[in-house]
Amino acid sequence: MYFETALIAYIVDRAFGEFGFIRHPVVLMGDYISWFEKKFYANSGARGLVLTLSLLFITFTISYTIQTLFTFHSSLFISLLQGVIASTAIASKMLYDSVKDIITNPQHIKYLVSRDTEHLSDSDINKAAIETYAENLSDGVIAPLFYLILFGLWGAFVYKAINTLDSVVGYRNERYEKFGKFSAKLDDVVNYIPARVTAILIVLMMPRITPHKTLTHPFPSNSSVAQQYKPTLFTLHSSLLTTLFHQGKGHESPNAGYPITAMALSLGVKLGGDTSYFGKIKSKPFFGEGREVITQKDIRNALALQPRLDIFIIIFVGCCALTTPI
Repeated sequence: MYFETALIAYIVDRAFGEFGFIRHPVVLMGDYISWFEKKFYANSGARGLVLTLSLLFITFTISYTIQTLFTFHSSLFISLLQGVIASTAIASKMLYDSVKDIITNPQHIKYLVSRDTEHLSDSDINKAAIETYAENLSDGVIAPLFYLILFGLWGAFVYKAINTLDSVVGYRNERYEKFGKFSAKLDDVVNYIPARVTAILIVLMMPRITPHKTLTHPFPSNSSVAQQYKPTLFTLHSSLLTTLFHQGKGHESPNAGYPITAMALSLGVKLGGDTSYFGKIKSKPFFGEGREVITQKDIRNALALQPRLDIFIIIFVGCCALTTPI
């Protein structure tokens, strides 16, 4: 496993974020997708399959070659260089800074979400920011770190290619329903474990800002099952987990609902609800239990997770790096 590379990559990303003097690998992936779509688009699942496999082949070939070349040289410089390259697959600093920016520049929400933003209320903007933060903690931080640890550079960048494909063509609309279907399904598969790990980390490490709170079990109303639960840091209660995994599966995505529900339960608010996409209202369930009006303070409380998550990842991955034979 590649714990040392992952540790360096995470620290570099948290310290420096994206490097403005290079064209980001994800942007290059997006360029290829745009080029392929312009040249070869057809309302066909087979054509979308070719797009996916071709991008994955290119990404794997380049990243695996670089990783293999590094194995022939063992030095502190090579380790640092590999970590710096790997850091471009992680988006922790960019995500944090982008969501924090919404507090002072709410109009920038249009750059973070795919939903229609022209007529969002202040509460809707704040809700969208928190949902983006929760969901992208999985897609942009935990998942690439997970595959980086398991497979090294090629694992992290192949994951980013899959995730980028989903974000560009993985929509269920007339243009992409067939063309992007394979990409979307593949993204569901690779995010299955990271999304649930992210949800557990959120409920474990979120500073508990809600007082004594009632969490009801998702059983029939005649069962009258309910427990009082006072959340504390680094504890999991059965009623919290039951609610988390019951509500999380209500999202149309098999993965996104879990980190969003975890964040909502930790903040004591309701996220989700009906949302407008491309001029049409999409009916979505609520996630969490509490008030529906979301404030800027809720964004700050959500972002308060970051320092605890940083400490946990650095200590956990660092200890694994020290105890794992090279």
